[in-house]
Amino acid sequence: MNDQTTPHDRVPVQRNAEGWMFLIEAARDLRTTGAIAPSGKALARALTDPVRAQASRPLAVLEAGAGTGPVTRALIPQLSRGSRLDIVEANPRFAERLRHLVSTHPHLAARLAQVTVHQTYVEQLDTDQRYDVIVSGLPLTNFTPVQVERIMSRYLELLHPGGTLTYFAYLGTRKARALTASRAEARRHAAVDEIMATYQRTYATGRWTVWANLPPAYAWHLQRPLVPADDQPKPQFHGTSR
Repeated sequence: MNDQTTPHDRVPVQRNAEGWMFLIEAARDLRTTGAIAPSGKALARALTDPVRAQASRPLAVLEAGAGTGPVTRALIPQLSRGSRLDIVEANPRFAERLRHLVSTHPHLAARLAQVTVHQTYVEQLDTDQRYDVIVSGLPLTNFTPVQVERIMSRYLELLHPGGTLTYFAYLGTRKARALTASRAEARRHAAVDEIMATYQRTYATGRWTVWANLPPAYAWHLQRPLVPADDQPKPQFHGTSR
């Protein structure tokens, strides 16, 4: 597994209307908002690198928790002719914004790729499609361990064998919550970290530290094995799920 770092000065901090929209939606419902701020360009690039690396062929790509679309805007220009992008966003206001982005994006005017916005949770996405790349914008440490297990299981189910999942994790959230949150909240966060560490040990192919993001974040790349699921050891979880 590779562990790399991006420069601090690659991307300036984004201070724009999307940031205010995120704050408003986070105050309204953190579960459907997903993050505390839109992803910066450096993080969006790290999350979408597997699409860029395979841009010579048509791909099936899923983006989950797209928010206001900063990663979507990085994804669309990388889609080759014949590709498919399914965007999943549970927040209805974000979903409407994403539909506008898709309908007006110049790269899609020539119908180079099929792009569809689904207003739902990724666990509830009704599809038989399997994906070459899944890009997750969901902050998994905000959820319960049970929700995280369901989301990660669904991601692996939706990937083609050999397909790649990318997701982010903010730096220092566990330490911050240990200092400021209740004991129950700290235990929940620790349980989620344990689940994700197990997936990382089993499937991770790379981790990038993106300092030029608000806040700084890791970008993780995980790969579904090529061997049949029945022959692949399952992640073993320990501790209590709530």
